[in-house]
Amino acid sequence: LLPPGSGCCGKMAVRKDAPSLPDFDVLKRLARDQLVYLLEQLPGKKDLFIEADLMSPLDRIANVSILKQHDVEKLYKLDNKPVVGVSDQLCFLVRPRISSVKHVAEIVNADKADGRLRKYKIIFTPQKFYMCETVLEEEGIFGDVTIDEWDFYLLPLDDDLISMELPEFFRDYFLEGDHRWMCTVAKALHVLHSLFGPFSKTYGIGRCAKMTYQLWKEIVADTESELKPRQAEIGQVFFIDRDVDYVTPMCSQVVYEGLVDDVFRIKCGSVDFGSEVTSSEKSVKVLLNSHDKVFKEIRNEHFSNVFGFLSQKARRLQMQYDKRQGMDIKQMKDFVSQELKSLKQEHRLLSLRKWPRSGIL
Repeated sequence: LLPPGSGCCGKMAVRKDAPSLPDFDVLKRLARDQLVYLLEQLPGKKDLFIEADLMSPLDRIANVSILKQHDVEKLYKLDNKPVVGVSDQLCFLVRPRISSVKHVAEIVNADKADGRLRKYKIIFTPQKFYMCETVLEEEGIFGDVTIDEWDFYLLPLDDDLISMELPEFFRDYFLEGDHRWMCTVAKALHVLHSLFGPFSKTYGIGRCAKMTYQLWKEIVADTESELKPRQAEIGQVFFIDRDVDYVTPMCSQVVYEGLVDDVFRIKCGSVDFGSEVTSSEKSVKVLLNSHDKVFKEIRNEHFSNVFGFLSQKARRLQMQYDKRQGMDIKQMKDFVSQELKSLKQEHRLLSLRKWPRSGIL
């Protein structure tokens, strides 16, 4: 379910007689509640600085309106450009990276040089590392900031797809031999075990899988008394190291979703179609999951079959629209109240699926 090395659990083939999937949306709710709690630990108006690669995952958990409800006045993307917040309280949501900590230190030290007094809070996600505190001490701001951790381990991207959204995991472990993320993966696994387990059987292949399993078992041993007996929603777990199979990711994809990913890059469960595709001045961000009825039908279809399917779908929609002709007033009211909204929604989804064609062909 959670293959170390990719930080993501693959889509599961669903049989007709298969049990219903767990409600993975509970992971979003837990993450959102903890983030709100951490923000409220800095009472009053505040500016929130967000690391660039956390903006998309954060948007799936807590959108701007939710953040505004909890006294976040302005949002900034944390990058190398100098940004001066207007609030007297600054909150930083960052990965545990040395570069990010140093950038925060630059902002704090610039305020100190200008004689400006503010409160600062750093929220590391999914956890903080010792090296981060060391850098804060070296930069001379350790006593000027408060530090917290946001245990944001797992992000549901679809009904049967969860991601850890750890872009550096592969490089750190498989290329540089850095084991610092092992505990993070084990904690993520324990979250699944606590919410949807207990797991009856676990299988694994690879060194990383073995290390993750051993760390997870240690966590289970420490917290076993806290778990209440219940019916397991996830019974078996498979750990598979990425280095067991380097060939598959290099193969050319020929299904619709795969080609969209190859050409446009699917990030955090969504894709950005630029102006060259949409034929307008603005790019459009499209969420890709099973709640999109059209995408659900074509995501695993061979690309050569997709546009014939979309053309048939468009003709069927037009026929449903054409039913309006010759309707009396009562029938028209029923059509508007019962069918028109869903037809418009399906027509919009159908239009979105045609955009990638120009970029792929």
